[in-house]
Amino acid sequence: QVQLVESGGGSVETGGSLRLSCVDSGYTGSNYCMGWFRQAPGKEREGVAVIRRASTNEFYTTYADSVKGRFTISQDNTKSTLYLQMNKLKPEDTAMYYCAAVRQRSCPFFSNDGWNYWGQGTQVTVSS
Repeated sequence: QVQLVESGGGSVETGGSLRLSCVDSGYTGSNYCMGWFRQAPGKEREGVAVIRRASTNEFYTTYADSVKGRFTISQDNTKSTLYLQMNKLKPEDTAMYYCAAVRQRSCPFFSNDGWNYWGQGTQVTVSS
């Protein structure tokens, strides 16, 4: 059974950086699409960034407007790991961050529905 395990969360000050990792117990190359989502207390889970395979070595990325220019999603299939590099962090980035994956050739993008697998989450806290 595929498991996704996130790590890399923590507490930083405004303007700081963190890199989140999501290890796929299967093989990230089997995923058509992977994404990062976040959920702040009292709010709905929202999509942050998505990476979709266009060909063997070509990927498309999509970002929420709130993180464009600050966050970068990437994946390393040799390590079966998805990453989210987060720079210039703001207090409003504080949330539990989750990774998700889908095998079939239909990417849900920022919808919460349609993903095959979800991780348990890693907490990111940004102080002002």
